[in-house]
Amino acid sequence: MTGKTALVTGANGGLGIHVTQALLDAGFAVVGLAPKILQSDISHSNFTPLPAALDSLDAATKAAGSVITRFGRIDVLVHTVGGFAGGQTVADTDDATFQRMFNLNLNSAFHMLRAVIPHMRKAGDGRVIAIGSRAAEDPGPIVGAYSASKAALVSLIRTVALENKDAGITANVILPGTIDTFANRKAMPGADTSAWVRPTSIASLIVWLAGDAGKDVTGAAIPVYGKGL
Repeated sequence: MTGKTALVTGANGGLGIHVTQALLDAGFAVVGLAPKILQSDISHSNFTPLPAALDSLDAATKAAGSVITRFGRIDVLVHTVGGFAGGQTVADTDDATFQRMFNLNLNSAFHMLRAVIPHMRKAGDGRVIAIGSRAAEDPGPIVGAYSASKAALVSLIRTVALENKDAGITANVILPGTIDTFANRKAMPGADTSAWVRPTSIASLIVWLAGDAGKDVTGAAIPVYGKGL
């Protein structure tokens, strides 16, 4: 055991489950947050499920507080929660879709950051790692709401990095291309998945950023595009 605790949001999702397992394998105690998550979702003695939705600051604050109560600290926050919507031009995108993308991809992170950063500052140490998207810096047509929300997330994480360097906290965002998950395969049948990013590759990078070797990396938006260049 590293003696460190990681809080992973979206822990039983297509990417989150790989991140959770990789951190457990690296010796972290992992608290996995998701609206519906069970102890049986991940078979490991150092895994703790935390059923919660990140639809408000109050929910995020309660979730972070429960981790502090049990473990005394949150050394690493890995935020994998997000969502995708596309298929319409900006002119045709309705308000509900635009707001949903910002709720899922930006506001959930904002709530977790507000809930967790004060504990990290008090401890004088911490790692924040968020999952963005290639679309944040390389937007394409008919994904305007999604791209804008992920671009805002990049800006938010970079700001967190600048604001918390004095407290020994690093903050970075990973920008994957299309990730090879069950959901993406189902949504895009017939696609060339050989060019997609393996979830285990992202998980390994997160473990590196969370460990001693990643202590000097902060404010970075790290591209992980796989073969889809």
